[in-house]
Amino acid sequence: MTSGRGRRRIVAVGIALVAAVSGTGVASAVEPLDAAAVAADGSHIDHVVQRDDRRSTVSVYSAAMNRIVQISVIRAADNSAPRPTLYLLNGAEDGLDQGGNEVSWETKTDVVDFLADQNVNVVNVLDGRYTYYTDWQSDDPMLGRNKWTTFLTQELPPLMNAALDASGRNAIVGVSMSATSALALAESAPGLYQGVGSFSGCAQTSTDPGRRYLQAVVLSGGGNPWNIWGPDDAPAWAANDPSTPANLEKLRGTDLYIAAGTDADSAAAGGGRIGASSTALESTVETCTRTLQSATEALDLPATFAYLPGGGHNWPSWQQDLHAAWPGIAQRLGR
Repeated sequence: MTSGRGRRRIVAVGIALVAAVSGTGVASAVEPLDAAAVAADGSHIDHVVQRDDRRSTVSVYSAAMNRIVQISVIRAADNSAPRPTLYLLNGAEDGLDQGGNEVSWETKTDVVDFLADQNVNVVNVLDGRYTYYTDWQSDDPMLGRNKWTTFLTQELPPLMNAALDASGRNAIVGVSMSATSALALAESAPGLYQGVGSFSGCAQTSTDPGRRYLQAVVLSGGGNPWNIWGPDDAPAWAANDPSTPANLEKLRGTDLYIAAGTDADSAAAGGGRIGASSTALESTVETCTRTLQSATEALDLPATFAYLPGGGHNWPSWQQDLHAAWPGIAQRLGR
């Protein structure tokens, strides 16, 4: 009798073979994603839907959250040798909504074409709206069980390394809500990510206005922000604040590209949040970003800070940020 994992593997390979025969799917230079990996804790790739020769939608079971997480995977164009992996996180309102509609790096930017010849695997996490991609202390009536730090630092990377025959060198990039998360995740697992891109975030989660910014984001998704790290004065807020000197020290040796817009023009801002809303949000995160820059300078921590003239809180600005950050990230990934 074929096991459940065996059946999933057969289905994944079968889809790839059918696509190849039909002329619409897997090219001979790119092998199908290997869906057979299972972690010691029971986390595993549940199933794979092949979308074209390099792109797949992958359903990953997280043991920590006891749920399936949807991710999108773009395989490196040439996987004849192990390649590095770029993890992309979306903003608070982005990813898959309740209707299954996708707003993500792939649908809102040129990331597919931009990285087409870079020989890097790309993993875009489509779930996790309003959660700040962290481990919550308590389950939430609306947002459920959230153990995203565990998922993104312990469960998912080994599965992706095995499924993609990856090199084990990684980078992570986040925007808006997840710009803060990208820094915090790298601090939670020093050395896991060789490069970090943090665009339009507010890293100071234990002090205002950053703390209120985080709470407002979670509340906008129907969640209770005090289920994350407890009441405002609980020590977990400072412990998880990526901007504290103790946590910033964990990023030493990591390529850091931290960006925000400046002098945003509300009439020209577009994509995602637009107009005056985009301008107001970016004004807040610019202040947060300059505060973070001062903190890194006080520690003599190498980091690149960029302020995009006219940049707003939107996907067109974040696309420009990724283009600017990529050379440094690529160098650290061994590209």
